Amino acid sequence: MMLREFALASAATLALAACGQSADSQSASEVAANETASAQQDADAAEFEAISGAYEPDYKHRYITFSYFHQGYSNPWLRWNDWTGTLNWDAEAPENSSVNITIDTTSIDSGVEEFDGHLNGERFFDTANYPEITFVSTSVEKTGANTGKVTGDLTMKGVTKPVTLEVVFHKGAYDERGNKYKLGFSGKAKLLRSEFDLGFLVPIVSDEVNVVIETEWEMPAPASE
Repeated sequence: MMLREFALASAATLALAACGQSADSQSASEVAANETASAQQDADAAEFEAISGAYEPDYKHRYITFSYFHQGYSNPWLRWNDWTGTLNWDAEAPENSSVNITIDTTSIDSGVEEFDGHLNGERFFDTANYPEITFVSTSVEKTGANTGKVTGDLTMKGVTKPVTLEVVFHKGAYDERGNKYKLGFSGKAKLLRSEFDLGFLVPIVSDEVNVVIETEWEMPAPASE
């Protein structure tokens, strides 16, 4: 009799535990869903925290880098140290925004002085004849709450081709300390260097190049603020 009672008690205990775990799991699932929805709302609202206007890159927080596959051994990362541009931001309709960028090609930085000399030479960027690289957007497509595609004309070494950047919008806000509005984006794209008359050593060195951009933009707040 005691054995039967013990079995019933054990079964009841296990059932209660299972119910408790189910309730906890459901609660955790609901919390996760609510957090996701909240994050989505925050991302939607973030677009309006930085007002419309012409933004300039924050020179302390702007990076245009690229990588390629070197002889099957490694993926070096290079950057341009000097570039400028203008982001015409439309807070109410981000797809109406536009951006243009001008890169000082001579500021190429591989981390190796000798290689920088090669990159400035005729076989690569030929910076004596082509001192600038430009990108001018032609369309902006909003693909999500904080994602989009920016398509534009990229001109390198006298060749112009359309390139599309996959863009993530991180934050738009008023910076009280600097009395300015700020925007932050990440972007990435793939391109073939041979299409821009930069195909020296293909395929020993990969034709495909991965471009990664990390940028913060800023605009002084209106005098009344």
